Amino acid sequence: MFRKNLKKDPELFQNVSEGLRRLYRTKLFPLEDTYRFHDFHSPALEDADFDNKPMVLLVGQYSTGKTTFIRHLMEQDFPGMRIGPEPTTDSFIAVMHGEQDGVIPGNALVVDPKKPFRKLNAFGNAFLNRFMCAQMPNPVLESISIIDTPGILSGEKQRISRGYDFAAVLEWFAERVDRIILLFDAHKLDISDEFSEVIRALKNHEDKMRVVLNKADQISTQQLMRVYGALMWSLGKIINTPEVVRVYIGSFWAQPLLVPDNRKLFEAEEQDLFLDIQSLPRNAALRKLNDLIKRARLAKVQAYIISSLKKDMPSVFGKESKKKELIANLGETYHRIEKEHQISPGDFPNLAKMQELLNGQDFSKFAALKPKLLEAVEDMLANDIARLMAMVRQEEAAMPSQTVKGGAFEGTMSGPFGHGYGEGASEGIDELEWVVGRDKPTYDEIFYTLSPINGKVSGAAAKKEMLKSKLPNTVLGKIWKLADVDKDGLLDDEEFALANHLIKVKLEGHELPAALPDHLVPPSKRSAVLEA
Repeated sequence: MFRKNLKKDPELFQNVSEGLRRLYRTKLFPLEDTYRFHDFHSPALEDADFDNKPMVLLVGQYSTGKTTFIRHLMEQDFPGMRIGPEPTTDSFIAVMHGEQDGVIPGNALVVDPKKPFRKLNAFGNAFLNRFMCAQMPNPVLESISIIDTPGILSGEKQRISRGYDFAAVLEWFAERVDRIILLFDAHKLDISDEFSEVIRALKNHEDKMRVVLNKADQISTQQLMRVYGALMWSLGKIINTPEVVRVYIGSFWAQPLLVPDNRKLFEAEEQDLFLDIQSLPRNAALRKLNDLIKRARLAKVQAYIISSLKKDMPSVFGKESKKKELIANLGETYHRIEKEHQISPGDFPNLAKMQELLNGQDFSKFAALKPKLLEAVEDMLANDIARLMAMVRQEEAAMPSQTVKGGAFEGTMSGPFGHGYGEGASEGIDELEWVVGRDKPTYDEIFYTLSPINGKVSGAAAKKEMLKSKLPNTVLGKIWKLADVDKDGLLDDEEFALANHLIKVKLEGHELPAALPDHLVPPSKRSAVLEA
């Protein structure tokens, strides 16, 4: 049992993780414990929940490429891995860093205080026999851990034969992970009833959710457009939110593309997804802080619900009939609490699920409202969290290079196969000749029609010509700054050619560089730029 310390003095913390741990133990846990939060919503948090590395949860139907995706990221097989077109992964596998290859079975895993899985014990042996940790030395796993899940099958039989509540286990993981990746197979897009149920169970975690449309190289561009549209329509019906979920399209394995028409699209999408995953270590503290705030808001609502039900119960006779009445009218209780305490409707737990859980509870054992416990949580949200938020920013500034390294992430970092290498403003990066020189004769013809004086054209004359591109003034202003290398407010023939080259880069759909790359500096200006 945690010590209940509700003092009002400002808390002093060594770091964000330690601060979150102490706030939870001293301010939030007492409220959760008093109003049975752990029976209704989520088990108590442990020290390992605050200290563990960012985790990525992969969810999808069988044969959508979840295990292959992990192998692609790490560029290495992991212990216990099985891949095939049939349902192969029948277990939850936590792929984590270790000094040597090995597998830890579920029953041993849930008694290890250093791992964040102790509370999974509640799901029983049927689940623990299907849970393991694969440990291995891999640079990717030094920054993140990855959770592989059993493929979701269609049909009622598989759901019954699991022997544990699959959706509830996924929801437990969803609360604790930093990213949830839903994988779909572009070649056979159907969303089974169990998968729909799982996605709905993850509904409170849309901010962590990303969607991957995998194996997109197996179909033509026209088919891909149709599949993408069908996926968005299906997800819109299930998730039922006005925001569109981010979908990454690609082929996430190290094999040749079957239909290479969309190679550029796949590369850009893979790069975006990799950047999203690489940002997880940097944003881990912020995610834990965000999750604690979410948990605290729900715990407050739980306290109001439980204490309200306790207050409405008779002290002696008619307890059972009153209990049934209160459960049936729980929606009205929600509405009353919402009005009384100005709580957003989105903070309340699912009504049907709450009614179901209340059926098995003894209302006479519920606690009455204890204002001091609520005040401690209010103080945490109003003051302590703000101080921790400042610490998060300080920690991020102190460790700016925190990112996922190794595996497939290295292949796209630099060199000729890095994303966008040799394209747009990077074109000609490894050539000896000035790349702008190829089209300079064409640009020179225009330059000399602008009546240059002493070999230079004025800003007004250059502006008239540059406006013909129809690019907005903000973009043309940036191009002018990049092209006017000597900053004299005029353009010579080389600078004018450079301005036109950058206009071409922008019109072809590429981004402009923040500063002029060395290979684009006009030859006559290079010595001056180097000296500067």
